[in-house]
Amino acid sequence: MGQFSSQERELVERAADSCSLDEVRAWCLINSGSGNLAGLERMAALLGDRLSALPGMLTLREPDPVTALDTAGREIPLAHGKHLHLVVRPDAPRQLLLTGHMDTVYGADHPFQFVRDLPDGRVNGPGVADMKGGLAVMIAALHAFEQHPGAAATGYEVVINSDEEVGSTSSAALIAQAARGKLAALTYEPSALPDGTLAGARPGSGNFSFHVRGRSAHAGRNPEEGRNAVTAAAELALALEALRRDGLSVNVARLDGGSPNNVVPDLAILRVNLRPRDPGLEAAARDGIAAAVRQVAAARNVAIDVHGSFGRPPKPLDPLALRLFALVEQAGRDLGQSIGRKDSGGVCDGNNIAACGVPVVDTMGVRGGAIHSEEEYLIPKSLGERAALSALVLARLAGGAL
Repeated sequence: MGQFSSQERELVERAADSCSLDEVRAWCLINSGSGNLAGLERMAALLGDRLSALPGMLTLREPDPVTALDTAGREIPLAHGKHLHLVVRPDAPRQLLLTGHMDTVYGADHPFQFVRDLPDGRVNGPGVADMKGGLAVMIAALHAFEQHPGAAATGYEVVINSDEEVGSTSSAALIAQAARGKLAALTYEPSALPDGTLAGARPGSGNFSFHVRGRSAHAGRNPEEGRNAVTAAAELALALEALRRDGLSVNVARLDGGSPNNVVPDLAILRVNLRPRDPGLEAAARDGIAAAVRQVAAARNVAIDVHGSFGRPPKPLDPLALRLFALVEQAGRDLGQSIGRKDSGGVCDGNNIAACGVPVVDTMGVRGGAIHSEEEYLIPKSLGERAALSALVLARLAGGAL
């Protein structure tokens, strides 16, 4: 353990003692898959009760409109839950941002709907690590921080969205608004590794749906008059796959469409994810997508509409971000926690925050693993560890350490 002032010692002990595993268990028994609006509403109410004990203005924000292409090529609205937004001391000289998400990847009909203790002491359950455990850490740290002298001159906003697991499309504008003018941000995704390692740089991510419209014809009588949308979509998939290079991954994820065997198909929907490591590669990917669409449309005499975008910008580490990481890592050492850093291939709301010019550490949540699977687990003692870490980081940011 490092040297603390008496105020810091009281702060970290208060935060660690108040982070409740029982609360996490109860939250994990509420299904809050991204599409389960009733479950998200229940979670928002429980989280709102905990946040309402903090000073400031708490609101439940409506999701922004979002659409998607269905398998018939129709643009349809997507329903999302509401987002929690807390604003505390907005006129204070130092302003921080804390973010998390209440949704999980487990839908209402998913069989993984239980919480259990494993023989080695870990806790297995839906969202225990990603990120209901992280939300408990965030809230415990904020409650402890409010009793610290530095809180009076520090303001912050909290955004807990309901759609992070599906790209934060209905909350991206809220996150960008909340990030404006902030000194630093903390996001409560689980640690990158079970030992507490933080995620460093992240790639961006773009999800695209390509609506290919050809012309139907009889497969035997007049196939030459048809324009095969499935063949064109397959050719487009190969052209997009060819954009892959070091620092740019391309995943051709799904192809919908087709027709009976005796009909030339006139419709196909191709779905692709691209992950560029830096802004230059994102720009190159945009150009490559446009060129591939033009080439295939002309060669196959089909129409191709593009739906989607790079919703997660790349998150390289700039000097200010490195300073924030150094602050967090030093706080960890002072607490006896050895915290490393490793670049990640995943994306999260930290990408969106960093794109606003705000340094962010986005894996301040619990230690655990196997997220997005039925083996997802939490290491219980990390609740107190990470709550203490966050509280100490908040106090040092409030004291001007950055």
